[in-house]
Amino acid sequence: MDAPFQGISELQKNKLFKLLETHIFNFNKNQEILQTMKNDNIVCILLEGHANIVNIDYNGEETLVEDLIQNSVFGSGISDIESSDCQIIAKENCSVLVIDYNKLININYIDHKYYNIFINNLFQIIHTKLKEKNDRIRILTKKSIRDKLLEYFEEEYKKTHSKNIYLQKSFKELSDYFSVNRSAMFRELRYLKDDHLIKIDGRKITLLNK
Repeated sequence: MDAPFQGISELQKNKLFKLLETHIFNFNKNQEILQTMKNDNIVCILLEGHANIVNIDYNGEETLVEDLIQNSVFGSGISDIESSDCQIIAKENCSVLVIDYNKLININYIDHKYYNIFINNLFQIIHTKLKEKNDRIRILTKKSIRDKLLEYFEEEYKKTHSKNIYLQKSFKELSDYFSVNRSAMFRELRYLKDDHLIKIDGRKITLLNK
């Protein structure tokens, strides 16, 4: 489950937007998205585009916190954006749907079938986000880059049970996800390849021990 509007027709979706009094904002590439989000009790859905939630340290170095693609759900209460160093940056032109949280949980809307479907979709998405956060915490607790990589590949393998893993993140984003130096990560990937544990073809990783 990764689509907030799954099971909802276009007509119902338009009714939903009107019911919840939603707003749509557009952002240009490299623009910061919703700078005031930390202080606003809102839920957002990325309708179009690609964005990153990043933490920027005192040296200006960015660490990827969350990768946002079409239909990603994020917001003040469900994303790690509390830090003053966190920003949401549009990686390409973006369209963002904004919902006031108080409108979202209005019990008067439960008679609308499409509203109930939408709320159920959101709960499943948030549950998945929490699992992904827990998975990342487990990966980050691994002491070596090698163990972080192997744990990550194992988690990806569990999703499809295929030995072929197609990385959704760039290698820079992957090193940010692991909070490790990119050159050191590439070196460890090469060691894993030399040890015949993986095969690398662009963003395709083949697990040779499966």
